[in-house]
Amino acid sequence: MATSDLSNSQVNTGNQPLPKLNLLTMFRLALFQMGLGILAVLTLGVLNRVMIDELAIPATITAGILAISQFMSPTRVWFGQMSDSKTIFGFHRTGYVWIGAALFSLILSLAVQVIWQLSGLVQATGQWTWTTQTIGWTALAGLVFALYGIATSISSTPFFALLVDVSDEDDRGKLIGIVWSMMTVGIAVGGITSKILLRRLENNASLDVVRSSISWFFIVVPAIVFLLALIATFGVEKKYSRYTSRSHLIAREDSITLGKSLKILTASRQTGLFFTFLLVMTISLFMQEAVLEPYGGEVFGLSIPQTSLLNTFWGIGMLMSLGATGFFIVPRIGKQRTTKLGCLLVAVCFILIIASGFTGNAKVFQGTLVLFGLSAGIATTGALSLMLDLTAAETAGTFVGAWGLSQAMARGTATITGGAVLDIGRTLFQVPVLAYGLVFALQAVGMLLAIGLLSRVNVQEFRTSAREAIATLMENDLD
Repeated sequence: MATSDLSNSQVNTGNQPLPKLNLLTMFRLALFQMGLGILAVLTLGVLNRVMIDELAIPATITAGILAISQFMSPTRVWFGQMSDSKTIFGFHRTGYVWIGAALFSLILSLAVQVIWQLSGLVQATGQWTWTTQTIGWTALAGLVFALYGIATSISSTPFFALLVDVSDEDDRGKLIGIVWSMMTVGIAVGGITSKILLRRLENNASLDVVRSSISWFFIVVPAIVFLLALIATFGVEKKYSRYTSRSHLIAREDSITLGKSLKILTASRQTGLFFTFLLVMTISLFMQEAVLEPYGGEVFGLSIPQTSLLNTFWGIGMLMSLGATGFFIVPRIGKQRTTKLGCLLVAVCFILIIASGFTGNAKVFQGTLVLFGLSAGIATTGALSLMLDLTAAETAGTFVGAWGLSQAMARGTATITGGAVLDIGRTLFQVPVLAYGLVFALQAVGMLLAIGLLSRVNVQEFRTSAREAIATLMENDLD
């Protein structure tokens, strides 16, 4: 890389070692990830509920529009590589984070206005019909969320590259743990904030009140998230970045192309099997994202602010189990058994969520969501720990980069599948709880399938054959 590409502030001109990250800076960096958690509540916690329930837009259409942002995740590879080679504002990472955050904040505010236009067509006819106008506005909504996904990629990949740049091996695990935990905190905070700021919508508000409240909400909250991005990253790269001393020594995970990722995932029987498990687990875990809030509204009669708070219940449960699993469960029963236990408990929770619908008791539903969060935290922690345990050090970045892409694509698939299955359920059953129950039942079956796949993963075989296959693949790509 040309020296002219590097800002003077990033070059360690002396022989003094760069300072190590302190705990306060780690939590400050995590504010960016917390902001992404808050935005997840806005899109998959508030907007999807409004589109499906209040605006009568079909669940498949709603889920498809929202999922498009996830399918833009391959662009993160390009922006990651760009941040390696080209600086913005004199820095390799910070400028991309700021520009991306500004863009996704503006685009999310614009997205709501497009949705109002689409809902106006539905309200005019009283039902969803495919016309030139609905096709046009649906396509525009999809385009806006595609741009939202790209904007997120602009900021998120350079941000995670920044985490690698500013940390050393001995403190990177702590940094990643704090950052990921703060995303769950963001989901909980987003739910509470939605409950407070949307209290005008508690008592069957008119569509005009819904429209004005949501429009205002989607301006204020993205602006706050942008401010969090600035606070999180200001001055960190200048003070702590080790990028210039490492850029010629290490292969970064964000240099993994989509094609190479697919090759890595199928490099050997064990890699293909393990990542198939991750794919099935991720889809099964997140199919409810597009239908959970509408379920709360239609089956339990909860208002928009109350359903937005549902994210807080499972978020708190997941936050509690993320740390506890690593400290208490994994050391006692091992990573593979921990993951199986988590998947089994998640499957049970989906059955309980269905059962709670028959009671019509919102408190019972909320309690099951806390259990779901606890179970999801066990499954997620176990799976991530197992993946790192099964990865050779020299290919760790490759694995994590490939898994990041596959996870994003799986979540997009899960969102669309959840909406489509709900519409199928509505066609098959006239009872709402049965229609939604079909989604949750399919998720439970998926979790059991994931357990079956994980049982076939052989740790020893993975450590030998998979490592050799990946090493051969990487060497061939360098030839």
